[in-house]
Amino acid sequence: MSKPSTRQGLIDYSLRRLGYPVLEINVDDDQIDDIVDDAIQYFNERHYDGIERAFLKHKVTTAEKTILEGGGAGITTTTATSSSGVSSVGWDENHNFLQLPDHVIGVNQVFKMDNSTISSGLFNLKYQLFLNDLYYYGALDLLNYTMTKTYLEDLSRLITPDVQIRFNKKQHRLYMDIDWKEFTEDQYIVLDCYRAVSPTDFASVYNDFWLKKYVTSLIKKQWGQNLIKFQGVLMPGGVQLNGRQLYDDAMIELEALIQELKTEYEMPPLDMIG
Repeated sequence: MSKPSTRQGLIDYSLRRLGYPVLEINVDDDQIDDIVDDAIQYFNERHYDGIERAFLKHKVTTAEKTILEGGGAGITTTTATSSSGVSSVGWDENHNFLQLPDHVIGVNQVFKMDNSTISSGLFNLKYQLFLNDLYYYGALDLLNYTMTKTYLEDLSRLITPDVQIRFNKKQHRLYMDIDWKEFTEDQYIVLDCYRAVSPTDFASVYNDFWLKKYVTSLIKKQWGQNLIKFQGVLMPGGVQLNGRQLYDDAMIELEALIQELKTEYEMPPLDMIG
């Protein structure tokens, strides 16, 4: 099938592209499994179709709140020792982080947990603005309304700033620089994050056009690398293996595919303005 929908289907497709079953592909099954794992990991990290934006929520339990506030179970003490063997100052570390799922690879922000600057209900400033100034359509100057809304947003951002966060995808820990004692129990935290698209859940990943070419070239590279040590050895019938040529051709193909990924499928870096 030219449209693989499973992991084995992607492997079979790549082997057929390399000449199987007409040719014997001298690559071990374990090597192929490693290649597919590496290719999917690279696809998730660099290809814009390899990730998705998601909004995740989590309710902080009473037990979690105790640890996040710096309770005894959440503190680790380490003592630094100098080169002379004398113990120096000890350091305390609060485990004030939330463990995120492995598929989360980036966190944009944590949505505000306190919107008291611009109240809700009857005293909502937006409601009062419309109640007092918007008598009929066209009565309110749009420029003045836009400037007022911008001012209110700036005021809200100054008084109740966005939550400062720290996240490393290798640790899968979300650190939030807030006072957890002001955090109410059973309160929800909502994350704006990116997570990897798993081919187990979305089989169409295996049919990605770039990924199919990339896996094929990686197997070709491994095939050539396995045969390089047999360079110059004559096979029955006078056939001579040329592993170096296979390897070099695969490297050229991989360089072209990586360049194609950067120019067509990778999200461009965002410049900071101001």
